[in-house]
Amino acid sequence: PESTEAMPPKPMLHLLDGVHEAAAVGTIFPDDAGTPRLHMHAALGREGETRTGCIRPGVTTWVIGEVVIVEVVGSDMVRTTDPDTGFSLLQNLRRSPK
Repeated sequence: PESTEAMPPKPMLHLLDGVHEAAAVGTIFPDDAGTPRLHMHAALGREGETRTGCIRPGVTTWVIGEVVIVEVVGSDMVRTTDPDTGFSLLQNLRRSPK
């Protein structure tokens, strides 16, 4: 974010010019309505410079995009909107045993 003090945080957005190499990791979990939502962080490099952070809408793939998917079954995880930050945070909905 632009400031560590401001709530909700204001994201810093950067335009990437040209093709970049990328390495990323992400998760896909349902949101409050049950719709699958991707959250991904990546390091994108070109000509010795790297940008690292959360991927935002607008990123496209040039020629090749290779993806490895690992499925975790039996999870009670869901993305819910945090009222303080406005972020869609991953939460475990499984109730603890009594």
